Amino acid sequence: MSALVVVASFGLFADGRELMQQSIWAKPLKFGVSFVIYGATLAWLLPKLRRARRTMWILGTAFAVTGLVDVGFIAVQAARGTYSHFNINTDAFNQIGQVVFSSGVIGLFGASLLIAVMLLFQRVGDTALTWALRAGIGLSVFGMALASFIRGWAATGPRKVEDAYGNPVSLMGQHGVGAPDGYGMPITNWSTVGGDLRVPHFIGLHSVQVFVLAVLVLTALAARISWLRGERVRAQLTGVVILGYTAMFAITAWQAMRGQSLVHPDAATWTAFAMAVVVTALLAALAISTARRREVAPAGDGHSPGTLPTRGPVGSLGRDGTAAR
Repeated sequence: MSALVVVASFGLFADGRELMQQSIWAKPLKFGVSFVIYGATLAWLLPKLRRARRTMWILGTAFAVTGLVDVGFIAVQAARGTYSHFNINTDAFNQIGQVVFSSGVIGLFGASLLIAVMLLFQRVGDTALTWALRAGIGLSVFGMALASFIRGWAATGPRKVEDAYGNPVSLMGQHGVGAPDGYGMPITNWSTVGGDLRVPHFIGLHSVQVFVLAVLVLTALAARISWLRGERVRAQLTGVVILGYTAMFAITAWQAMRGQSLVHPDAATWTAFAMAVVVTALLAALAISTARRREVAPAGDGHSPGTLPTRGPVGSLGRDGTAAR
């Protein structure tokens, strides 16, 4: 995938062919970057697991192989100047490739789902990291599932488009909801005129990196902030990040399914987003205030709830000047 990123980046500048007003190498580049990030995460995670290590190795290898085949097909179709997704042209190469492509998507989803399930039965690092990985892989599975849902939800029947050479191509399905593909944002190519299920797909797919990054940031801050040094506090704040991010995934999926562009939210979307922000902020404030109170309590005068008066040897004086028994 790293090699593909290099090749596709070069292709953006050296190859002028386009599909829907976008370089033919834009899609291979985005998939390459995405799989570099996700693959590196799995490569870091799987060796840390202590149970069923051989099974995890097999799942990781299955993910790598199916990812290579799937993204390889995307790159080959780009080199041919035609579409990889939704292409129902009847030439032999495309017909065989589409079967392999569809099978690969199932393989990627299945391997990730099994890894997510097996993570539920073992611990990786402290509580915050364990839950970050469980929730992250789990939400990534939902993001992958949404990719397979795109074809059925957004499909509007066969339509004709042109490949990079002006030849007709038949497509069945699209990423957009309520508007055909095209008219996209720079880089992501997410629709600016209708709903686009690639938005929640992306958010879900890379949730594990966001959650692990949150844990790393909290751990780094704990070196300077004393009330963050408790494992329970960091786990609670990680849970708040997970909750807020999951709400964003749900809201963007709901928005896309209503045929609404990410950049043109209506009042309902703004209200849902505002509620998610407020609830997340309140939960974070509650976790922080509770942690700070716990830190201050032991520094009281010895009469705080849960503390015992200081006692010295027989005949000595306690803190209040009375003789200790």
